[in-house]
Amino acid sequence: MEERFYREQEIARLPAFLPGATYNLAHTLLARAGTCLFVPIRSLQYMAVLDAEEFIFVDSQNKAWVELAWQHFRPQARSALNEHVPFEVVHYAPQATETMKRLPHELLQALQMLAGRDLPQQDARVLPLVRRPRVE
Repeated sequence: MEERFYREQEIARLPAFLPGATYNLAHTLLARAGTCLFVPIRSLQYMAVLDAEEFIFVDSQNKAWVELAWQHFRPQARSALNEHVPFEVVHYAPQATETMKRLPHELLQALQMLAGRDLPQQDARVLPLVRRPRVE
């Protein structure tokens, strides 16, 4: 199965912190799953797609368009495994600010649900796409 995701122009890039428990669980599940992990966040009707470089989030209403991306995780900045991990939140849609208010908590709950299941290998790769200017 092939999934393609697209991005609009970046609207904002903000610093943030992810709780250590969420970061650790995400990377543990990602290691079990392979190169890519799809995480349904049913409470928000979103899908998270995790790989080693970034976490992207898509709304079920706009399945192919990335609304938010979490990038540039810096786990080496923490002095203990349970400490928060700094990263950057990239907004690609105006509603991203509102979504971000609930996303960290809801992602942790979705990851915890996945942790209790056997994960199939999800060997996928996220291809970087070069953005070309629109011709109008």
